[in-house]
Amino acid sequence: MHINDQNSPLTETEAQQLTEIIAKLTPEQRAWVGQYLVENSNNTTIPSSNEATESSHITNSPDEADKPRSITILYGTETGNAQTVAETLNERLVENGFTVTISEMDDYKFDTLAQSEDLFLISSTHGEGEPPISAISFYEFLYSEQAPNLADVRYSVLALGDESFEFFCQAGKDFDERVAELGATRLVERVDCDFDYEESAESWMQQVLSAVGDQDDNRVAATDSTESVLSMKERKYSKSNPYYAEVLENINLNGEGSNKEVRHIELLLDNYGEGFEPGDSLDIFPANDDQLVMQLIAMLGWDPYEDIILDNGDAVSVVDALTHHFEITKLTPTLLKNMAVLINDDELNNLVLNDTWVKDYIYGRDLIDLFSEYYPPAVSPDIVIENLRKLPPRTYSIASSYKANPNEVHITVKAVRYESYGRARNGVCSTQLADRVKPGESVRMCLKKNPSFKFPFDEDTKVIMIGPGTGVAPFRSFLEEREDLNLKGNTWLFFGDQKRTTDFLYEADWQAWLANGTLAKLDLAFSRDTASKLYVQDKIKENSELFYQWLESGAAIYICGDETYMAKAVHEAIREVIATESKCNEEEAEAYLTQLKVDRRYQRDVY
Repeated sequence: MHINDQNSPLTETEAQQLTEIIAKLTPEQRAWVGQYLVENSNNTTIPSSNEATESSHITNSPDEADKPRSITILYGTETGNAQTVAETLNERLVENGFTVTISEMDDYKFDTLAQSEDLFLISSTHGEGEPPISAISFYEFLYSEQAPNLADVRYSVLALGDESFEFFCQAGKDFDERVAELGATRLVERVDCDFDYEESAESWMQQVLSAVGDQDDNRVAATDSTESVLSMKERKYSKSNPYYAEVLENINLNGEGSNKEVRHIELLLDNYGEGFEPGDSLDIFPANDDQLVMQLIAMLGWDPYEDIILDNGDAVSVVDALTHHFEITKLTPTLLKNMAVLINDDELNNLVLNDTWVKDYIYGRDLIDLFSEYYPPAVSPDIVIENLRKLPPRTYSIASSYKANPNEVHITVKAVRYESYGRARNGVCSTQLADRVKPGESVRMCLKKNPSFKFPFDEDTKVIMIGPGTGVAPFRSFLEEREDLNLKGNTWLFFGDQKRTTDFLYEADWQAWLANGTLAKLDLAFSRDTASKLYVQDKIKENSELFYQWLESGAAIYICGDETYMAKAVHEAIREVIATESKCNEEEAEAYLTQLKVDRRYQRDVY
């Protein structure tokens, strides 16, 4: 049959247009059009261009059972790790011919969720078991009355977290539980990842690829030929392939008589090959203090130079393993329970069954504390070390602009020193940087993106920055870059510390930016300079009317610093300002703040 057949229902013009279209199609496109017409002979709805693109892999077999299942990958991220895993999984699935929709959770069209056939959720946990900011709306949607029935959906969850925190992987656990409640079938069991997530994520992805590849459509999960998350990260500098950065400057920012020691550290990035943005962070890969390592080794009667084998097959000495590879200054619930088995003390084995006791015991204690109180029988180093966590990197907000200083990166580090259970304690990384690293020496590091803490770069958007103490670091980066771009005004900084004379970090920078218009307004709170202690949250409430005016005119709020006390107090102060100035109740003010989070106008980098 020809288009210009006399029995054709098409007009001469329509036939001519169709002939011209078909002549331009590739064989693959012609096959798809033919299949589409067969499958939609009773449906006059024309697919959108996106739908057509997503369906282009369909073969010319009319059997619906032969169609691959549609796959949706949704991720919620704070630091970019969940996004890295999601993108890796997406690449593998697409390489195997699957149709995949990938999206950050809050950017996803919620009303299409029930249309997913295979759903994979990847989420970090923030704060006290909360979902990351980029997943709040999706999380609330799942727990709302509008949540759909997901009886036709298969799913799995990958949860990212840090076992040293109480609410380990809680957001991922909540997603897993709620999706099951909505009727979905668990395709692969949830995997909970500690900070060193790559191997666990790799195992989960292999299970996912195997599960979705178990169909009669000749699709095989990519294993040998596809790079792992770990190997993908090794293409550039990472924890598996750290950059050795020379220390250029290491300066104490506090004046004589201060109760604090905050170091300004400048590192050389002359051949790193990658830039960074204000809001990004730096991971430093620290070493445990030599004296602490040798104390532990002596306590257990080990030979410090005996070799042990790491997971990657490398042979290292015991002293090297405990110095550079494993965490010895912090107990976790899992570690304590595993050590209780090795110690084989009846009292301890009974106590670790009580989660409340475990939580109280591990706070402020380390391995030396544990072995001092519950001495283990003679045990070889490899048995103890195989139960230890890998030594995690320490993350610091970047305090400089890449545009202004492309060959350097600056960080602001508070030296942590305190006493606990009769022993002096030092922060692993902070005191290494303060005491044991001099200009000319090197530290192992890599840049770390922070997609959830991004600043606007225009003169119209107002920006409110709240960063007491070392929390001010990313705002130095932001303002340094604004100055380099010659952007003026609409910036307001709240800074606080103990004493103005000794603790006004980067005072010369703020004053210079005030003078040239890069910084429009500066409010200071020094808690030890007044009879009653004054904090940044008090300055926010003092400026209640203007603060609310800035919010109503589109200002974005950025908070950096201590999560436990400062961030909570600041949140409550902002909520009080909103309630007071808009004459609403507390619940309505909280809803206002939640909407700011959803709109990315309320961002926090807290620790």
